[in-house]
Amino acid sequence: MVRFDPGRICLDLLATGAYEREQLDSTAQLGQWLLRAGLVPCGTPLTGLGRDWPVRFIELRCCIGQLIHAELGGPADGAPAALDRVNALAAAPPPGVRAIRGADGGLVRTLSRAPECGALLAAVARDAVDLLTDPEARARLRQCEGDNCRLLYLDTSRGRRRRWCSSEVCGNRERVARHRRRVAAP
Repeated sequence: MVRFDPGRICLDLLATGAYEREQLDSTAQLGQWLLRAGLVPCGTPLTGLGRDWPVRFIELRCCIGQLIHAELGGPADGAPAALDRVNALAAAPPPGVRAIRGADGGLVRTLSRAPECGALLAAVARDAVDLLTDPEARARLRQCEGDNCRLLYLDTSRGRRRRWCSSEVCGNRERVARHRRRVAAP
């Protein structure tokens, strides 16, 4: 699974659909994403992960994508229905968390009970609501300017002039292409 840190959990979910190959097409892949995104603490057993969970997360991803693209000036065709769905999911209680002593004696985060799909969806949907209703965060929302890159991220750079999802990937591709154009020019 490709890992990209866009600055928000809801944008991280969007990133799972930005590649040629679906990143959430199995319960195992969804479980890995839930751990990497920090929705469930490391070491949390995901024994209740159902076959319908990836489909539900992909549905939420599509709704969030419609809303964010509409905010960025894209088509708003499905945005009202997407907003209703995100709001409905956000209304559910998120997973309960608590602190316990870890093996080293320090406090670690754990869930109050086994993770449930609705609660995890609620956490992501609430993050999307927070992003879309916070004018400052929404103003920092960017789409990568790299050729054929669909990743979205929050621009937290000092001058707010970040252009690429990753300077090492899309930024490097752009610099190489620019160099090739200069060398090829007469």
